Parts: sequence; C-alpha cells; structure tokens
Amino acid sequence: MKLLGVHPSPFTRKVRIVLAEKKIEYDFVIASPQAEGSPVPAHNPLGKVPVLVLEDETAVYDSRVIVEFLDNVSPFGRLIPPGNRERVEVRRWEALGDGVLDAAVLARYENLRSENERSAAWIERQMGKIRTSVDAMERELGDKPFCTGNTYTLADIAVGACLGYLDFRFPQLGWRDSHPNLVRLDAKLAERPSFIDTVPHD
Repeated sequence: MKLLGVHPSPFTRKVRIVLAEKKIEYDFVIASPQAEGSPVPAHNPLGKVPVLVLEDETAVYDSRVIVEFLDNVSPFGRLIPPGNRERVEVRRWEALGDGVLDAAVLARYENLRSENERSAAWIERQMGKIRTSVDAMERELGDKPFCTGNTYTLADIAVGACLGYLDFRFPQLGWRDSHPNLVRLDAKLAERPSFIDTVPHD
C-alpha cells in the first residue's frame, strides 16, 4: 500500500505514526493536493491528504477512517479498544485533537492570505477554539500516564500529533507554559520512534 501526504500535514503524521506503531510496511508518496498534476484528486475527490491507496487501488480517506482501517488490518498493538465505552473514549480524544488541528489549519491558511483580505476576527475565533480545547485536554488528562489511563492508544497519537503541530506552526501560543500535564505526556510521546521519525517540517 502507499500513503499520499506531505510532511507538514498533522493528519498525515497521525497516520504515519499509526503505520509505524502497527509495523505495517508502506510507500510514502509526497503529494501536495495544490501541486500541478497532483495525484491526490484522482484518489480523493475532496482533494485532501492523507490518502491510503491499497494494493487493488482502493483509496481510503480521511485520517480517522484510515487509522481505524489500519488498526484492524494488523492485530499487533491494538490502538482502538474493542469495548464500546473504551473505544468511544479513545475516539472522543481523537475528535478533540483533530478538532484543534482543523481550527489550527484554518487559522494558518487565513494568516497566509494577503493582509487586506485577512480576517483577524476569523483567526481569533479559531485560536479561541484551540485554547479552549487545549485547556480541556489538560484537565481531562490530569495525572494519568496516558489519555485514557494506563494504556497507550490512538488517543495519545491524536493528541501528540496535535501538540506537535501547535509547536510547529503556532509556537507563539505557548501552550507549554500553563499545561504541565500535557507537557509530561508530550515528553513521553517524544521518546517513541514513531514520533521521532515523523516530526513535521516544510
């Protein structure tokens, strides 16, 4: 199988971390949806990455669908618990992390517009979502070793990818200054090879 994506994309990173944790071999194809002649639209009509292309050319998207597919492909190191309550808790953490990323990406694209077209109110609205959500993560994590308790799951991957993107694109946010629980989790995740090998960059 092959994964279409780009290094700066936090959603691509989330999928790459899952692939590494599950020890699944794949080809990483650098493909920007905006590039001329990009293969992305042919596989995803939404024109977004990541896209996982299977051996029979079936395309799987978006990141939440891809990671669920991958977790079921290999029984090694299950990242989504089978029990309904536990599974919902993990997916809720993932939704929170992905929601922060949605807001962050929107704010970044708005910041890239020319100054006379840029909406400061729109950017602040997205940044408000980010701050509120990071505060919620801090409270819910508390003194637990991982997001859902004692076990490393997809929840931690989603939150780790989220925090990594904030460091990458929004260092001025300074989330580390007032979120010691998340700092502790981030330091633990930063030691994992899957996180080290997928640090976002342009």
